[in-house]
Amino acid sequence: MKHVLTIAGSDCSGGAGIQADLKTFAAHGVYGMSVILSVVAENTTRVIGAEHISPAMIADQIQAVFEDIRVDAVKIGMVPSRQAMEILALELKRWSPRNIVLDPVMVAKNGFALMDSQLAQTLVELVFPLADVVTPNIPEAEILTGMSITTLADMEEAARRIHGYGPRYVLVKGGHRSEDATDILFDGKQVLKYTSKRIDTKNTHGTGCTFSSAIAANLALGKPIDQAVKAAKTYVTMAIEHALPLGNGCGPTHHFYDLYKNGLPQ
Repeated sequence: MKHVLTIAGSDCSGGAGIQADLKTFAAHGVYGMSVILSVVAENTTRVIGAEHISPAMIADQIQAVFEDIRVDAVKIGMVPSRQAMEILALELKRWSPRNIVLDPVMVAKNGFALMDSQLAQTLVELVFPLADVVTPNIPEAEILTGMSITTLADMEEAARRIHGYGPRYVLVKGGHRSEDATDILFDGKQVLKYTSKRIDTKNTHGTGCTFSSAIAANLALGKPIDQAVKAAKTYVTMAIEHALPLGNGCGPTHHFYDLYKNGLPQ
């Protein structure tokens, strides 16, 4: 069995963050582990507050995992402070894990700022060069590049600019556009496009977390980046299509629909 670590914030309502990551790992048949950077009190309608974990405890959690268990991939989500970014960069350099997928989470689905946008430059400087894959959505890509993104050509240009920050691959996700959901993958030379039919639902809480975690799980399973992204997009599209209408706001995706129906592939 492959082992995948998520380093992110916790969502007590279970739809995003650490909880979504661990569900995604389980749905892919890999063993999930977690390092919590922030405890977020949120539900489907709002974020009530967040309490960040101390840098010392972040480092201790990372050491506890890496000194004892092989890590085949790492997913990084919400990194809420400069101190957390600094200790994360230090520990990633220390342990040198493979298959690092960074989802630069900045804003919750309901608009609550989970990471100060002014910290974007710090994240770029400290963590982006250590990542294998960075997966911004359009609003995040706009913050990271300072450009307005409305077309596929804009997404390609944003991917090229973000690639210049140091990651091996950049996946700009197109879910915020009004057309079919097309994502752009750039490896420094080649552009690949992944398109799926847009699903008419408000229940998309945690889709970014789920998508990036699925990429990490597929990389851990040995798939090359293009196939890992393709498989992850198929998975997250399924999860959105069968999303759960829980709560009064944006409900969560259904991480286990296919698993419950068909079981793990042989």
